[in-house]
Amino acid sequence: MPDSLPAMNNVSSTIANLAKSTELAVSNETTVLSVDQLNHQIRQLIEGELSLVWVQGEISNFKAHTSGHFYFSLKDSKSQISAVMFRGFNSRLKFKPVDGLEVIVRGKVTVYEPRGNYQIVCETIEPVGAGALQKAFEQLKEKLKGEGLFEASKKRPMPALPRHVAIVTSPTGAAIRDMLNVLSRRNKSVQITVVPTIVQGEAAAPLICEALNKAFRLPNVDVVIVGRGGGSIEDLWAFNDEKLARLIAGSPIPVISAVGHEIDFTIADFVADLRAPTPSAAAELVAKNAADLGNRLLSMERLLKISMSKVLRGLEQQLKGWSARLTDPKRKLQDLILRNDELFSRLSQAVFSYFEHRRMALQILQGRLVSPQQVVLRKQQQLKLAETRLGAFLQRSMEKKKSQLEKWMSVLQSLSPLKVVERGYSVTTKDSLLIKTTKQLKIGDLVEVKLMQGSIQAEVKKLS
Repeated sequence: MPDSLPAMNNVSSTIANLAKSTELAVSNETTVLSVDQLNHQIRQLIEGELSLVWVQGEISNFKAHTSGHFYFSLKDSKSQISAVMFRGFNSRLKFKPVDGLEVIVRGKVTVYEPRGNYQIVCETIEPVGAGALQKAFEQLKEKLKGEGLFEASKKRPMPALPRHVAIVTSPTGAAIRDMLNVLSRRNKSVQITVVPTIVQGEAAAPLICEALNKAFRLPNVDVVIVGRGGGSIEDLWAFNDEKLARLIAGSPIPVISAVGHEIDFTIADFVADLRAPTPSAAAELVAKNAADLGNRLLSMERLLKISMSKVLRGLEQQLKGWSARLTDPKRKLQDLILRNDELFSRLSQAVFSYFEHRRMALQILQGRLVSPQQVVLRKQQQLKLAETRLGAFLQRSMEKKKSQLEKWMSVLQSLSPLKVVERGYSVTTKDSLLIKTTKQLKIGDLVEVKLMQGSIQAEVKKLS
C-alpha cells in the first residue's frame, strides 16, 4: 500500500509533462503526431511514472472471459477505472471475484493503445475485511449448500459396531497417534488400516483425494476417518478443497471428518456424514469401550429375562382361560345336530309356504284370463265400427270438397276473359301476348282479335 502514495503524488507531474509534450508538438509545425504515436507516448509517460500501485474499490461489471482473463471495473463513490487480471495471476486466487465485492488490488497502470484507454493490470486481489482464504471458504460453502450437499437426509448412518476402520491422515502427525491410542484402549478387536497422505500444503488436497479413493477400495471397510490435528486456516486449507468435498459427499462408505480442534470448521466437516470435534473424539465414536459393551450386554440380558418371564406368565394365564372355556366335543356335536334339524324344518316350511303362495297367485290369474275367441270377436266388431265411421267420414269429406270446388269454379268462370267477350267485347293479342295499350304495337303489326264466336286477324294501319 505505501508504494502507491508517491506514485499518486507523481500523477500531477505526469499530466504536466504530458501537457508540455503536447504544447511542443503543436508549436513545432514540423512535428505532427499520429493517434498511435500519441497513445504510445502517453503509455510511456504513465508507465514510467506509475510503477506498482495499490487501489481500493468496489468490483463492478465483472466478466471471466473464456480465455481465462478477468475483466472488471474498480469504482468508489466518485470515479471508476478499468481493470484486468490475466490468467497467469488469477489462477493463484483462492476466491472468485464478484460484483459488489470491496477489494484492494495491486498492479500496474498502463494504456491500451488501440483504444486509448488506461487501466490497471492487477497482480493480486485481496478482499477488504475478510482474507482471501476466508472469502473462498464462504463462497464454496454457499455453493455446496445450494446444491444440497449439506442436507441431513443425505448423511449415511454410522455402523453400531464397526469391525474395520480406515484412517486417512498423515502417518507422522500427533493425530494418528492419538487415534491409535484411543482405538487400542477402547476396543482391541477393531481392525485399523492407515492410508497415509500429506495433510498440509498446496499438493495436499489431491493426495488426500487419492488416499480416500484407496480407502474406499479396501475390503470390508465399515467407516472412514479423514482428518488431522489443529492449525491455522492455511494449515487446514486442503480440507476446504471442492473436489475433496464432492468425493466425501459421494462416498459409498460412511465418512467421519476429524479436522483440527473443536473450534475449527472446514468444508469437509459439512459434507461428511459425521463431524468429530477432534481426531481423538472420532476414534471414540467408532470404537465402543469393550467394558461398556459387556455391561450393556449384561443389562440387556437381564431385561430380556424379565421380559420373557412376563410373556410366559401372560401366555400361561391365557391358556388357563382358554381351558376353562373349552367344552366337550360330544356336547358341541349334539348341539350342532339339533341346530341342523331345526334349520331343516324351517327350510321345509319355507318351501311349502312359497309353493302355496305361487299356486294361489296362479288361480287368481286363471280367473282373470279371457278366451282368445272372445277377444277376436270383440276386435272384429271394433274393426267393423271403425270401417263404418271411416266411410261416413270420407263421404262427408268428399261432398264438402266437391261443394268447395264448384264454388271456386264459379268464381273463376266469372273472372274469365271469355265471359267478357260473350258480353260483346273482344280480346286482342299479338304473338299470344295480351294487348293493353297502343304502346305495345306499331304500324304494320299483325294482331289476332278474339270474338264471342271465332277470331279475326288484322293489320295495324293507324295508332292513336
